[in-house]
Amino acid sequence: MSNIQKVSDAIVAQGILPLYFNPDENVTISVLKSIYKAGIRAVEYTNRGEAALRNFKKMVETRNSEMPDLLLGIGTIKNLQQAKDFVEAGADFFISPGFVPEVADFLIKQDKFYSPGCMTPTEIIAAENAGVAFIKLFPGNMLGPSFLSGIKDIFPDLLFMPTGGVDTTKENIEGWFKAGVSAVGMGSKLISKKLMAEQNYAEIESETRKVLEIVQTVKNS
Repeated sequence: MSNIQKVSDAIVAQGILPLYFNPDENVTISVLKSIYKAGIRAVEYTNRGEAALRNFKKMVETRNSEMPDLLLGIGTIKNLQQAKDFVEAGADFFISPGFVPEVADFLIKQDKFYSPGCMTPTEIIAAENAGVAFIKLFPGNMLGPSFLSGIKDIFPDLLFMPTGGVDTTKENIEGWFKAGVSAVGMGSKLISKKLMAEQNYAEIESETRKVLEIVQTVKNS
């Protein structure tokens, strides 16, 4: 099985992709451990600011020694240099807020999973023609489930994941899955700045566990 397929399958099975960033290395690692304890096996770290690459290398180190079955992805990849830096740092998958053709080309050739953010059918077509199979609908709250329902039939071979403003409620998650998503990306609604500032890792763990349960319930209904 290709690496791209392996990552895709893992995200689909999990049904949710948590994403976060914290400039503090200790907070970053503690959050990682708590969501792993909750059952997360694929997570996206946001490439924000110069601490991101440094923290990510530490995450890879921790993963290799303590959580070998965890897939570590990097988000907010906007150019080729960033993609190269994080390939070198050991990222398992790559996510962008928009479609970057040279990044897609570079990563797909290396069998690295790449999911670009798209907001229009034109962007989705461009990504599909470049070999991308997993589309991040971004910003999710601006587009809404009805957008996906309206275009899904044109893209029978693609998988979709909304990110941005996806709520942790059953109603919101259910609305997206009914529209045909394969997973939902969740950032601050799940791993909030407040919980990280308070270093309330027990709460982050229980919230994550709760959302994982909701997603599995929705997927199985």
